[in-house]
Amino acid sequence: MLDQLTQRLSRVVKTLRGQARLTEENIQDALREVRMALLEADVALPVVKAFIERVRTKAVGQEVIGSLTPGQALVGVVFDELKALMGGNEAPLQLNARPPVVILMAGLQGAGKTTTVGKLGKWLKETKRKKVLTVSTDVYRPAAIEQLATVAKAAGVDWFPSKASEQPIAIAQNALAEAKRRLYDVLIVDTAGRLAVDEAMMQEIRALHDALQPTETLFVVDAMLGQDAVNTAKAFHDALPLTGVVLTKLDGDARGGAALSVRYVTGAPIKFAGVGEKLDGLEPFYPERMASRILGMGDILGLVEAARKEVDEEKAKQLAKKIQSGKGFDLNDFREQIVQLRKMGGMTALLDKMPAQIAQMAGQLPAGSDDKMIRRIQGIIDSMTPEERARPEIIKAKRKQRIAAGAGVTVQEVNRLLKQFDQTQRLMKSLGKGGLKKMMRGLGGVLPRLR
Repeated sequence: MLDQLTQRLSRVVKTLRGQARLTEENIQDALREVRMALLEADVALPVVKAFIERVRTKAVGQEVIGSLTPGQALVGVVFDELKALMGGNEAPLQLNARPPVVILMAGLQGAGKTTTVGKLGKWLKETKRKKVLTVSTDVYRPAAIEQLATVAKAAGVDWFPSKASEQPIAIAQNALAEAKRRLYDVLIVDTAGRLAVDEAMMQEIRALHDALQPTETLFVVDAMLGQDAVNTAKAFHDALPLTGVVLTKLDGDARGGAALSVRYVTGAPIKFAGVGEKLDGLEPFYPERMASRILGMGDILGLVEAARKEVDEEKAKQLAKKIQSGKGFDLNDFREQIVQLRKMGGMTALLDKMPAQIAQMAGQLPAGSDDKMIRRIQGIIDSMTPEERARPEIIKAKRKQRIAAGAGVTVQEVNRLLKQFDQTQRLMKSLGKGGLKKMMRGLGGVLPRLR
């Protein structure tokens, strides 16, 4: 997400050299680069104009001190303004109200509302220990109610049955009564969407809001819609007292302007970001971390949180000791790391949180690390003998043919895996010799300023 924006903004650091103070003249080209980067990312024009003016006002006259270069000083100002543009601080869900806390989900059809209901229910159950009930009031879209039933079951939360022949408000009121009777902590209400904003939909969701008086009214918007996302957000904001926004598909090929525009347009904070199709693909939105990722500095805290949640700490310690002792990194270790990678969402999710310099180096790691590819890699390694896993150098032509037949793949795929393993092994040797420390020292010029 926002890769082009990240690349262009990273060039800003290199545009200013040898200046003791940031002035209108020496930041003009850099600000033009920032403006073009934002417009190409599909950020709304009024947002871009206001953003550039705030950066200019704060940057001009700022002293360049310490170990900073002028470019780094400007990036510091851009970082602060990006963070402010997306809300400044995290905006958590309000869960302190009298139960059941009602969360009303609004948005267009196809934005991912129903899946987000499941993701949010799972997140509330697992991280907040809440008893969650879900209900669909979408009586128009074929199989919408059944879809939520399936999603809720997969998420491990309860579902209130409804029928297409019922009225949406009656469904919602019956679900609320059930939530009170059975002492649920949270009721999440999925509403009907349309392919475009229309008055009938707005009247219905306003009526639902009046009937339920929800604690949270969340607008779910597809980040890949670009400018349309902002226009839709404004329409819903005019119709409803939105308390927050959920951005979906932030891991897609979107230019990502919605992430930078929707907060400015609606005034409602971004509370969650949806990443991936899996039901655990929902993350609280942290403006500071997103600003850091946009500027190529990664989301180290997010990476650490994902690692703590999914990685076997004892196995990680054993691998670290093995690498540091110089005993090598074999195919058993490689398989274990592939499994851990899969748990953390795959290579794309991992690199998205890494600083740009480290992500470039990580290009040596295996590509195409989606579920299918990871399962295939596991199958190939599982077809090897213990000796072959420990000593990959003995795997020659006949062994490759036997391994390929056992895994149901071609010899070329076995060769590709061994090449990927060799690249990873060299990277691990580099890290064992202090390569990571050198790499992190290289980031020191920017990171201290942006803590």
